[in-house]
Amino acid sequence: MKNNSLKITDNRTGTSYTLPIHNNTINALSLRDIKVNEDDFGLMAYDPGYTNTASCNSTITYVDGEKGVLMYRGYPIEQLAENSTFLEVSYLLINDSLPSKEQSEHWENKVMHHTYIHENLAKLMQTFRYDAHPMGMLIGTIAAMSTLHPDAKEIHNPTSRQKQIWRILGKLPTIAAFAYRRRIGRPYNYPDSSLGYTENLLYMMDYMNQGNYQVDPILAKALDTLLILHADHEQNCSTSVMRNIGSSHADPYSAMAGAAAALYGPLHGGANEAVLRMLTEIANTDNIPHYIDQVKDGKFRLMGFGHRVYKNYDPRARIIKNVADQVLKVTGSTPLLEIALELENIALKDDYFVSRNLYPNVDFYSGIIYQAMGFPVDMFPVLFALGRAPGWLAQWLELIDDQEQKIARPRQIYTGHMNRDYVPINKRK
Repeated sequence: MKNNSLKITDNRTGTSYTLPIHNNTINALSLRDIKVNEDDFGLMAYDPGYTNTASCNSTITYVDGEKGVLMYRGYPIEQLAENSTFLEVSYLLINDSLPSKEQSEHWENKVMHHTYIHENLAKLMQTFRYDAHPMGMLIGTIAAMSTLHPDAKEIHNPTSRQKQIWRILGKLPTIAAFAYRRRIGRPYNYPDSSLGYTENLLYMMDYMNQGNYQVDPILAKALDTLLILHADHEQNCSTSVMRNIGSSHADPYSAMAGAAAALYGPLHGGANEAVLRMLTEIANTDNIPHYIDQVKDGKFRLMGFGHRVYKNYDPRARIIKNVADQVLKVTGSTPLLEIALELENIALKDDYFVSRNLYPNVDFYSGIIYQAMGFPVDMFPVLFALGRAPGWLAQWLELIDDQEQKIARPRQIYTGHMNRDYVPINKRK
């Protein structure tokens, strides 16, 4: 106990308490025993943004921000990005192991079998305004799916849960493509399940009845890799929302609509868009030194550099830089890439940024890749949501099966008025 415990002395009372340590954590409820008298509520930990609070045990994703390590179920992200596919990684995240050949074929067949959406849902999407943001359409449509699949409420039924997973993974690319086509005023392209997962998405978005149309395999592979890189990232904002909503035993569609809404926020899913705006503002490589000086003076932030978790080079950034090279060989180079490369080159040699651990993150190059592939900026968070979906589902499943979990209910520190008497309206000043 001595070696695996924390001794706390309350200077208000002189009383000492010994709290057990497990996995480098103490149970927050142990603090409640620390009181001045028996009527006290007990101590709480104050942690805005949950920056140092573990809300769960998880076996899904491991991140070591100091060393720049990211692993899904123990597999390094570098190996998965190079050798795997998005659907295989989805299987891994959700089922805790890589599939056999037979399992993989069955899994892919089931997901692609569920790519068509209900016609009522397709008609619902037609009711969005022509200028509706695709992410808003995605969120609303995911939420509406729960009304079309009432069996999704059977969250403790393994058969029902498995079917919802196939439905969600299969239908999300269709919803994304339909949102895009609705946004630009074109008719829907219905899925072609003979194509691969990302190949089918690009087909639904781009096909214009050309006789010789074919999805470029390099672009399909690049998008597949990007989805892998975004598939899960521990207890981030949207994943925490997925778990919090799931803790009330809501169906997975409702929980995922909430998670997607959290991702919609510019501080979460909009970072790559901010990088593009920055690069566009810089305009050419000659302006980089002046821009960096302004960053040092606190006038601007260097978007796409630094990460709340990683205090080293984001491992996904190295992979995505290679993806950018492959994509731009097909689409042609872009001035934004030249600016990005030079900006990275200068920043990584500057002690100001190095001393602050401001290294490129996954968002630095992803926006450039999406733009080169022809995606409009407002589709970026939608693509992020497609990639994150299997991670959300894996986290939701883990939550439902975790016997320690309860409905989420954070505490607060009340700092408002006390004991005010009601004053009739005609007597108020």
